[in-house]
Amino acid sequence: MTQSNPATIVLDIGKTNVKLALIDGGGRTLAEQRSPNAIVMDGLYPHHDTERIWTWMLDAMRAFAQLAQVAAIVPVTHGATAALVDDDGLVLPVLDYEFGLPPSQDAAYRALRPSYASSYSPLLPAGLNLGRQLAWQAHAYPEQFARARHILMYPQYWAWRLSGVPASEVTSLGCHTDLWQPARQQYSALVERMGWSGLFPALQPAWAPLGALKRELAAQTGLPADCQVICGIHDSNASLLRHLNGAGPRTVLSTGTWVIAAAIGMPLDGLREADDMLANSNALGEPVACMRFMGGREFAELAGPAPEPCSVDDLQRLISQGSMALPCFAAAGGPFGGRAGAIAGPAPQTAQERYALATLYCVLMSDYCLSALNAAQGDVVVEGSYTGNPHFAPLLAALRPGQAVGCSDDASGTTCGAWMLAHWTAAGRDGDGVIGTGSTPPAAAKALTLDGWTEYRARWLAAL
Repeated sequence: MTQSNPATIVLDIGKTNVKLALIDGGGRTLAEQRSPNAIVMDGLYPHHDTERIWTWMLDAMRAFAQLAQVAAIVPVTHGATAALVDDDGLVLPVLDYEFGLPPSQDAAYRALRPSYASSYSPLLPAGLNLGRQLAWQAHAYPEQFARARHILMYPQYWAWRLSGVPASEVTSLGCHTDLWQPARQQYSALVERMGWSGLFPALQPAWAPLGALKRELAAQTGLPADCQVICGIHDSNASLLRHLNGAGPRTVLSTGTWVIAAAIGMPLDGLREADDMLANSNALGEPVACMRFMGGREFAELAGPAPEPCSVDDLQRLISQGSMALPCFAAAGGPFGGRAGAIAGPAPQTAQERYALATLYCVLMSDYCLSALNAAQGDVVVEGSYTGNPHFAPLLAALRPGQAVGCSDDASGTTCGAWMLAHWTAAGRDGDGVIGTGSTPPAAAKALTLDGWTEYRARWLAAL
């Protein structure tokens, strides 16, 4: 343990898994623990098991405290999630955004939500529009909702539990919530219509230290009494953080449960609600044109329960025989939300072929999103889980010969971005007010040019 090289703990809550990482002052991972992010199906409605995560997290922090001097804790979580709290804790469970909210509320909510032209937040299924979740909770559980003192975005809920300081932050507010106007950088009309303005705490930058870890938690975990809790950030915006520097357009593919194409520097006027296109807000509050699909979930569905990495020969065989997956294989939105997925041509016969089919499908879907965003200029950088698939970037590069397609050197861009927030003064901003770390683009992948690959894409597009 060293005092001169303080470490950071990153709490990374994805939709599928929860991860706690201990990272030293130079960005090197010292330790990591993972746990499934299970949904509790009983009670008022399907909800996140926050108490199980809390207990697991404190146990892991206790172990990490033995390994390094920890100076900061940074929460980073998936979007479309909020917590309603009073001074003592949750007044309602944290709702799972995949829960199918009652259709009887649809018409009333459509009348309340702001226009797409102001929010750039498309109307989405289930609870993917956070405003709809909150409106339903206010209607279905008025007594509990009335007790709420704060509406906390999910990263800030964990920061509040750790520090006791409430805050709001723009990346989670601007994530297809209907609550925010990305272009104007202010709350939407929905917040005023519902009388929620006083429930959102003051806005803080994602990198802001909210305060020290609560005294009783420091004693319980063995972490230093002056360990700072950082405000925190939405996960795909954590991946985007180190790519905000530089001139000209460029696109980041943040991959995990969701694949999100974020076209930095592209105008918003080409976004179309019918195609599930949206504007997110980056950590600096700037709007970013985005398109996404549930690529991690769809890959797992196609690859099967026991995935086996494929070879180039497996890919070529599926292309040659015309085996293709047509969207979509998840029910949670994306440009083809509501369609039932199907396999055209001969079905894959082996685990390796199923992995190959999933790879081809996710490459084609990513290429489709990039083209829909008019993201035809500048580098394309792949962040997250797809960096572990050796065929993804080379296949995408073959479809986009005018662009350099590369993979970041970190399979978890969320962890890197969260670490940057804890080192904002040293590594965060330069004199122009933009991020100065991680601006060097990764090496371009060598295109994997398989026989009939571009023709395969043309047939796939025609089949849509």
